[in-house]
Amino acid sequence: MAVLRIVPNLRAADPPAFAAFYRDLFGLDIVMDHGWIATLAAPGPMSPQLSLASEGGGGTDVPAISIEVDDVDRMHALALDRGCAIVHPLTDEPWGVRRFFLRDPAGHIVNVLGHSR
Repeated sequence: MAVLRIVPNLRAADPPAFAAFYRDLFGLDIVMDHGWIATLAAPGPMSPQLSLASEGGGGTDVPAISIEVDDVDRMHALALDRGCAIVHPLTDEPWGVRRFFLRDPAGHIVNVLGHSR
């Protein structure tokens, strides 16, 4: 099992407008915009990313970070086995991801996801 990407998420009342700030100042590309969330990425091989969101999708709270893994079902089973608090169940979302939220030991919400195949 491998981590494919880790993206910080910042709460924003108007994600597309907030994204314009980061696009214009830092030269980031808007690589996704669903209205409630916009993700920006730097051009190049490492492609660092930043998401700006008014919600976490489906009416959930904005998670502190999103961690994409290559096997979300296996990660969910591991999180349950380790007693992690699951705060959003394993769900296939209409925008093409399978995900769940857990709460880390410091209380942060973590969005663990994989892209639907």
